[in-house]
Amino acid sequence: MDESERNEEFQENEEEFTREVTENKEPADEFNEEFTEEFQDEQELEEEIEEEIEGDEEDEGLPFAKAEVVRLMKQNLDSDKMIRERVKVEMNRFLGDVLKKVCDQLNQYPYTTIEYEMLKESIYPYENIERINEEKKRILKHLDAIKADCDALSMDVKVTLRLNASDDTDEDDIFK
Repeated sequence: MDESERNEEFQENEEEFTREVTENKEPADEFNEEFTEEFQDEQELEEEIEEEIEGDEEDEGLPFAKAEVVRLMKQNLDSDKMIRERVKVEMNRFLGDVLKKVCDQLNQYPYTTIEYEMLKESIYPYENIERINEEKKRILKHLDAIKADCDALSMDVKVTLRLNASDDTDEDDIFK
């Protein structure tokens, strides 16, 4: 590109910039307007969805307010995740089932007042599921080691019996 072409391009850019400034628009204003419109559209869509969710709460007989469960899910999921309606409903039902199971366990206590210690004991499996799974893996590994020891002892016994049986072939044929 020679110097005259560069001057022409510069003059065109300068004229366009001057036109935008005289119209009180910055070059980025068009982008900002489009972005603002998109953002407002997304907010309106989210508000409509939340209204639908709140309207559906009574219809489905869910144990908790769906909007609250969805809010908590979104709070704990990555921002790029979308949650399907069935997942929202099933999470709500799951949480209701967990609540029922904890309450069933609390009902097993003979006392009329539920104390914090009782609650802690009732929710222990849910709070410590990772530790319980680790303990389960440890126990299974230990059982595998015991099984391997038993297999090794069994092989030793069989070898010993074969050796003894081959030495005593003339006397006894019991182990054949």
